[in-house]
Amino acid sequence: MNDIRSYTEWHSLSKHLLTHIYMRQIILSLFLTSGILSVYADEGMWMLTDLKKQNEVAMTELGLLIPAEEIYNPNGIALKDAVVHFGGGCTGEVISAEGLVLTNHHCGYGAIQQHSSVEHDYLTDGFWAMSRSEELPCKGLTVTYIDEIMDVTDYVNKQLQIDSDPNGTNYLSPKYLTKIADRFLSEQGTTLTPGRKAELKAFYGGNKYYLFLKTTYSDIRMVGAPPSSIGKFGADTDNWMWPRHTGDFSLFRIYADKDGKPAEYNRDNVPLQVKKHLTISLAGYREGDFTFVMGFPGRNWRYMISDEVEERMQTTNFMRNHVRDVRQKALMEQMLKDDAVRIHYASKYASSANYWKNAIGMNEGLVRLKVLDTKRAQQEQLLARGRALNDSSYQKAFDQIRDIVKHRRSALYHQQAIQEALITGLDFMKIPSTTALVAALKSKDKVKIKAAADSLQIAADKYFASVPFPEVERLVGKKMLQTYMKYIPAEQRIGIFKIIDRRFKGDSDAFIDACFEYSIFGSKENFAKFIRKPSLYKIGNDWMTLFKYSITDGLLQTTIAMMDANRNYNAAHKVWVKGMMDMKREAGTPIYPDANSTLRLTYGRVLPYRPANGVEYGYYTTLKGAMEKEDPNNWEFVVPARLKQLYQAKDFGQYAMPDGEMPVCFIVNTDNTGGNSGSPVFNAKGELIGTAFDRNYEGLTGDIAFRPSSQRAACVDIRYTLFIIDKYAGASHIIKELTISD
Repeated sequence: MNDIRSYTEWHSLSKHLLTHIYMRQIILSLFLTSGILSVYADEGMWMLTDLKKQNEVAMTELGLLIPAEEIYNPNGIALKDAVVHFGGGCTGEVISAEGLVLTNHHCGYGAIQQHSSVEHDYLTDGFWAMSRSEELPCKGLTVTYIDEIMDVTDYVNKQLQIDSDPNGTNYLSPKYLTKIADRFLSEQGTTLTPGRKAELKAFYGGNKYYLFLKTTYSDIRMVGAPPSSIGKFGADTDNWMWPRHTGDFSLFRIYADKDGKPAEYNRDNVPLQVKKHLTISLAGYREGDFTFVMGFPGRNWRYMISDEVEERMQTTNFMRNHVRDVRQKALMEQMLKDDAVRIHYASKYASSANYWKNAIGMNEGLVRLKVLDTKRAQQEQLLARGRALNDSSYQKAFDQIRDIVKHRRSALYHQQAIQEALITGLDFMKIPSTTALVAALKSKDKVKIKAAADSLQIAADKYFASVPFPEVERLVGKKMLQTYMKYIPAEQRIGIFKIIDRRFKGDSDAFIDACFEYSIFGSKENFAKFIRKPSLYKIGNDWMTLFKYSITDGLLQTTIAMMDANRNYNAAHKVWVKGMMDMKREAGTPIYPDANSTLRLTYGRVLPYRPANGVEYGYYTTLKGAMEKEDPNNWEFVVPARLKQLYQAKDFGQYAMPDGEMPVCFIVNTDNTGGNSGSPVFNAKGELIGTAFDRNYEGLTGDIAFRPSSQRAACVDIRYTLFIIDKYAGASHIIKELTISD
């Protein structure tokens, strides 16, 4: 009997050991497949709250020379307190005690355009405030500090357990999470003052929660920006490419009331006296040097299954590529003909072109690097783990996600076509709503009609000011409808096409002409005639209004179709992500959540790379390369005369490299994505050596799958930034504000 018991125990134990060994093998295989084990330190958008526990040892081994507490300290001042969210979509760094913020030229582009005109073309000529009184207020621009980061996972989970619908999707609902945040702060006795707010966000598909306390300043003034021939050198051709020779930077200043509190613009406001600003290093870098980046990466999707990657390639990326290409060609043709048109559309064009090229590069890279194969291998490892543990939850989640993707594909494809061609693509579809006037006309109350008409007049004035070139809008409108029709079959198109087919015999160009010739919002004259004697008949039969309603209905219908398909997606995704997290933990690998516009740190080294056999790209560029690229007949590669003079005289001041050359840009293998634009790049001592502004073409797959051998972040060398400010612009008063080490 004892022998039998011993044999049974031995058999059970051996089975357990074999399972454990098997699991370790498949996990090891997974991370070798994805290239994580050998270079995991370079991958990851890390939460600052995890640095001490997860990353400090690895960072120190790579070369970090300061303790983690100097980067992030929940109980004191650290480098984190000089990193800000710039405008909601970029990052900035505070570089002086008086609130001077450095970010990218393309991040400040909208503000530069806002202040530009044909008479004062700051996009072309640049701008430099030579005194505080010359700094220009930027309407709508904000800068946000992250004051505190709290892991509130346990609290949120307890609240979800007592929720009225514990099995629902409130765990990802921003509205619901806002209520939870308010409840938490109330229990903590925390009161939010003007300019200060709290944001509770879900991470890892709802497996963890962090609460962010923020302070937002809204009086932001433009201090300096180089001309686009420096700040946007290479433009679309060089965008997402390496090597680069772009001085992609601009300068702004935070203003506050006399007590240092956030306040709307007021002439009496003063520069913010900050609690932390960065020290700038002129020492440069060498190949292999440790570096780290802090910023606000926007979105990535590392936990997608292969079906979702295919979906992204065939819907979002496909439409961005083909639709934006048409619009941009039409816009550029008009922009090159007229400076006023160029200035008006500059920011819109740049924004569109940025992710047009991103979509192309991502799809090419996903195919070239066989990312789908890697994803399939990874997901099979997790499914095998589930089978080994006799846990069917991973398989169920995987099957659900695959089924959801299959059923939503058509609706998503159509929705992306509507979004790209008819919403993003058509500025004239931002016409004001006539709903209030319709309600007033139906009431036949003269007082209400007068009030609604006056309100619509104000909205119409703003609208017409936003589309000052109706002929450009008409031209682009025709191109966009033709493109939409090319990709969406007749039987699936939005309702307005029934009218186009019936009244205009299928001629979409004639329909666009009718919009601008006869619609209420087709011209200021048309609107003035209508508003003098508004009627329900005119509104109900107005081409532009009907077009806008049709687009809205098309979005609604595709959203409804996807809502039905997506019903169980969040729950399945949460299970899938948790499985991936558990597998990484078992392998001893640090974990990080997908980017979601929250403050993160990423680290790596200054390194060259080899994009193809026989091709190697160096890790830095110099001004010599800009001179070699110069083409005075191509607006993308014009070099300003003043810059050429400085180059020819080798008048680089203290900003030159030891060999006398002027550095411009460099690359690091940190894990960046959109939103990291403007992020500070630090050396091992925590000193500022550059500003991140782009990624390389070969690394555009990084939003879905990180490839350390080929992914690089392009950065403006801080020495080039200071050289342009000091020697090119002659704004030496700005240099005097800074803290600079040799």
